Amino acid sequence: MKELTTIEMVNEFIQENKFSFVYVSRTHCSVCHALLPQVKEVLSQFSLINQGYINADQLEEIAGRLSIFTVPVLLLFIDGKETIREARFVPIETFEEKVRKVYQLYNAD
Repeated sequence: MKELTTIEMVNEFIQENKFSFVYVSRTHCSVCHALLPQVKEVLSQFSLINQGYINADQLEEIAGRLSIFTVPVLLLFIDGKETIREARFVPIETFEEKVRKVYQLYNAD
């Protein structure tokens, strides 16, 4: 998972990849740290999804840029457009279903 430390890096990451996943957390967020390994496991099934990580404590402007009010936030962008947004308590099975559906839809050969 690539660490994104500036707004410019976030913008480039989202725009340059067909599938861009961004995980936003904070340093002292226990939910964030517990959820991250599960999210990584789900995303490992989707080879075309590029993964980015943002620590909102180190990049406070991200709240305004991505309209973030709580953490963790899971965002999937396809062709630069936000397609999936999940926040706070995320049922991992539901998240996996959503990702699978949009991935298959946008990755149909």
